[in-house]
Amino acid sequence: MLIPSHGLQFHVEDRGEGDVIVLLHGFTGAVENWEPFIEKWSDRYRCIAVDLIGHGKSSKPDHATSYTMGAMSIYLKDILDQLNVKKANLIGYSMGGRFALSFAVKYPAYVKSLILESSSPGLETAEEREERITKDSALAKRIAESGIDEFVAFWESLPLFQSQQHLPSSVQREIRNQRLTNSTTGLINSLKGMGTGTQPSNWEQLMYLPHPMLLLVGEEDEKFIEIANRMAERLPEAIVEQINEASHTIHVEQPQIFDKMVIGFLEKLSERQN
Repeated sequence: MLIPSHGLQFHVEDRGEGDVIVLLHGFTGAVENWEPFIEKWSDRYRCIAVDLIGHGKSSKPDHATSYTMGAMSIYLKDILDQLNVKKANLIGYSMGGRFALSFAVKYPAYVKSLILESSSPGLETAEEREERITKDSALAKRIAESGIDEFVAFWESLPLFQSQQHLPSSVQREIRNQRLTNSTTGLINSLKGMGTGTQPSNWEQLMYLPHPMLLLVGEEDEKFIEIANRMAERLPEAIVEQINEASHTIHVEQPQIFDKMVIGFLEKLSERQN
């Protein structure tokens, strides 16, 4: 279904009943990335998956100012209000994890717990952010000049996603076909508005977040293993789980383990709160 917010439209999948799980995809992703888990979890939980701005079937406005973490947080709060959701467990992958954390900083009362897969609180220093903005600007230029097909081929070739080449060809085709549905406007403005360089750093806010957190990282994703361990040092209540035989996209590379980790975490949380 489409839900309006501040003059935009957001594609939302809302299925099941019970404690709420909000699923937030990564850059170039969409709601359908979560379909296998929604299918499995919706018999016990209310699963709400959202196409973030510029992605999937959600609006793709021309101005990057509509794509910031702060703006998307306002949209999500509005969506949850319209769906009568007072508190939710947020699951975010990569960019979706950065956004989930940004949402928790802005609207902590709406968050029950956070499950962050291959995610970060952003970059700590202004120098790091400026360097990343330069890289993302070059990437945005590449998308504008070469189009989606060439960009998707380039994106799939990045070392971050090399482990996906071991997936069944049918799964690889499914991922590629979904990425190819993206628009140049949506991806370019997502880089400009929600990129790691442009988003505010949340490192200093971590110590003030009271929410239980599960930080999932793949054993081959050394950069994000280090980030997760550093995050856990600052967070009041966080667990780091390192998944064997996986890199950045754990939910794709090891879906059964991802399922086990998520549900195990939520069940323990429920037992503790009852």
